[in-house]
Amino acid sequence: MPEILEKESSSFRDPSGFIFRVNNEIYRQVNYSYKDDYDLLMNSGLYDKLTEKGFLIKHIEIDKKVEDDNCYKTIKPEMIDFISYPYEWSFSMYKDAALLTLKIQKIALKYDMSLKDATAYNIQFKNGRPVFIDTLSFEKNDNMPWVAYKQFCQHFLAPLLLMAYRDIRLQSLMKNYIDGIPLDLTTSLLPKRCLLNPAIFMHINLHSKLQSGYESSGKVKIHSITKKQKLAIIEELIDFVKSINWQPKNTEWGDYYSFTNYSDEAMTDKGKIIEKYIEKISPVTCWDLGANNGYFTRIAANKGVKSVAFDLDPVAVEKNYLRIKQEKEKNILALVMDLTNPSSSIGWNFSERMSLKKRGKVNLVLALALIHHLAISNNLPFSEIARFFAGICDNLILEFVPKNDSKVQILLSTRKDIFLLYNQEYFEKEFGRYFNIVDKQQVKNSERIIYLLSK
Repeated sequence: MPEILEKESSSFRDPSGFIFRVNNEIYRQVNYSYKDDYDLLMNSGLYDKLTEKGFLIKHIEIDKKVEDDNCYKTIKPEMIDFISYPYEWSFSMYKDAALLTLKIQKIALKYDMSLKDATAYNIQFKNGRPVFIDTLSFEKNDNMPWVAYKQFCQHFLAPLLLMAYRDIRLQSLMKNYIDGIPLDLTTSLLPKRCLLNPAIFMHINLHSKLQSGYESSGKVKIHSITKKQKLAIIEELIDFVKSINWQPKNTEWGDYYSFTNYSDEAMTDKGKIIEKYIEKISPVTCWDLGANNGYFTRIAANKGVKSVAFDLDPVAVEKNYLRIKQEKEKNILALVMDLTNPSSSIGWNFSERMSLKKRGKVNLVLALALIHHLAISNNLPFSEIARFFAGICDNLILEFVPKNDSKVQILLSTRKDIFLLYNQEYFEKEFGRYFNIVDKQQVKNSERIIYLLSK
């Protein structure tokens, strides 16, 4: 097979190098302009220290070049199973990503290097924990203030504070502000009492005013700073981030499995059906759409299937992530996602951040207790739902919830029933345009039916 080379559209801004793919394998070119800093990273012991702790993605150097005149090295980093973005993380994921960035900066300073970038997009989640993926973000330390301080405040402090003190849903502002949430906007949105906190006042409010003053005057006096002073600031930032907490309130979805209309026997039987279907398919990858706390996602993950559990409720996703941390689970990633308005391609030329669909296709999608929400709560016809699923997966395990189910009746209790085609026969007809019905089985003590569908 001939090599198909494709430059990664999200890495064009970095003068130090770029990412490219060859036959779906990821590589990174290191440009000659970054030669001295790359050599310092590799020879100082910093790379070994960070990779040993699992903080930085590992790589190997290989003999492959894209732009010969500009190529100093080509490296092949470890693969990330699924690329996620900050606006899809739970609160604790965001907090752990912020702390990792600061810990890396602290270690780098001890090796006479510093992070020149502190964007949240440099963090991904691998094996249930955050990892730094931008090998070219390190530079030799100087006696100037941390160059990435403003970026850290906009990418990490601002979202965390808004999520904790105003509304957890303000995390979505990172979609609108791809370069980080502006500090003046953060100041205006935070409750006034927050400004009584010295750390918030200094890193957000005062920082915002100084930033505005510089932009209006074009002049700023930068004072030199010692490594010891830099370390003290990083320590203070670590303590500050650790102090930012969010106490999730129970929601309908965060406690979904406590109030489901399934009996214990039905839940057990549903799990057995899903497990049987997963074993039949033997997938490598799985997306669980509407996963809640990941109860059924773990049936796939525990079999070694690389699984992503999506849910629109940040409380459910937070609980899922905290369990992943506690149990040290490696095959499951929990993300916030509204399936009726999933992450789209954004950034320059619509290509810096990938849409959810572009990050597929997967072997298996789980769509459990979901179809009635899509069809009734969101007025989506079966034809549209089937076409969407067909575009992202090869196999589908779907739970059909009939109209007389108590959960459907709740949805219909406050609106007129206009859903004359919401029935099993029409469901099978529309999904049959894209999928073969391999098997279907009714859950014990329930009228719900689990389908195994394949392209």
